[in-house]
Amino acid sequence: MISFQQLQEGVYDKNIFKAIFLAGGPGSGKSFVARKTMPGLGLKNINSDTFFEKLIKDADIDLDFRSMNPDETKRRDEIRAKAKGITQRQTANFVAGRLGIVIDGTGAKYDTIARQSQALTGLGYDTYMVFVNTSLENALEQNRTRRRKLPDDLVTEYWNNVQKNIGKFQRLFGAKNFIVIDNNNRKDDLYKLYSKPIKRFVTKKVENYLAKQWIDNQLRMKKIMGQSK
Repeated sequence: MISFQQLQEGVYDKNIFKAIFLAGGPGSGKSFVARKTMPGLGLKNINSDTFFEKLIKDADIDLDFRSMNPDETKRRDEIRAKAKGITQRQTANFVAGRLGIVIDGTGAKYDTIARQSQALTGLGYDTYMVFVNTSLENALEQNRTRRRKLPDDLVTEYWNNVQKNIGKFQRLFGAKNFIVIDNNNRKDDLYKLYSKPIKRFVTKKVENYLAKQWIDNQLRMKKIMGQSK
């Protein structure tokens, strides 16, 4: 059931019915790129790693996952499952109000993103992908310097799987709603260039006809709820 607050925020949100998928393997610099290319757009960020790292810290587990014993690995996996559950509930709340969202993931599992994109499109969302690309060498180096560190072989496995999906993602989202950002050479002028098509997608009028139907229905509900106060 949509709350009155969600209804108000959803209908009048300037980014309503916009979903951006942020893809890139560990060490690609997705969070950095998002800060550089999507400032001030007002999108709700969805990233299970946010909850995962907080829960890991609360459990007093080291974020360096390169040398964990079996008990630590089991506990980490339990926490990961809990974080995903929290993220799913958060996503449901945002989508209930049809708010603009950024879904932050690796892009290693094409089928998962395809299902999510199709589900959101079926609710009226326009969808877009920002694919953050980097060389394997840079991904490995970034992984070694970031707070949460993965084993090199796992970073390599993710990188290979993500690379295989680039063409699939381009076909899924279409050329106009898909952008690859080369994050090997971090230059502010390039991020400003990349930010333009992203902002254009977010701020333009929603194209999905299901969104227009939903907005009309919710405005009628809002009017009725306001009159009943």
